[in-house]
Amino acid sequence: MTQHAPNQSGATALRVVLDTNVLLSLYVFADSRFAPLRARIETGQWQAISSAECLAEFRRVLDYPHFALTGERQDAAYARYCQAVHCVTTVATEEERSAQLILANKSFVPRMNPVTRTTLPILPLCKDRDDQKFLETALAGAADWLITADKALLVLARRERLRGLFRILTPEAALDPETSDFRCQCR
Repeated sequence: MTQHAPNQSGATALRVVLDTNVLLSLYVFADSRFAPLRARIETGQWQAISSAECLAEFRRVLDYPHFALTGERQDAAYARYCQAVHCVTTVATEEERSAQLILANKSFVPRMNPVTRTTLPILPLCKDRDDQKFLETALAGAADWLITADKALLVLARRERLRGLFRILTPEAALDPETSDFRCQCR
């Protein structure tokens, strides 16, 4: 798709979108199982990608009463993530998505419905509408991976429609060395 920028070591950084629950694990609860995810972002091995919609959800969720986070802790978690993230603008229509993909990847050809001769949607619809923004962000940001533990998003990982765009992975799969070895297969 797009040319990925090299990180500090000159290697190409893997572009990743992290859903809100993963962000909470990394920036609020410091889940030690996923500390390497955060380290890869902070060292530049991975480039975190987000959008205004995803950041707004993270900000809103930080304020949930059952987390009992002080305003100071909320601000600190949000600021730490914002320092590491690259924001992209998502697009609203299928025509804009197609144009975006054609500009980024000259070999992209929109799929057509053979009966109606109309363009088929590029992205599948997520059963949980609130999670659609993560798919849109991954597409707009030319992400390699969308990292999530959300079942509604993980179901979509098997969809043929995402092949060549990005992969949807659990945090555990993202840390699996074998997954990293096959990174180029996701595009």
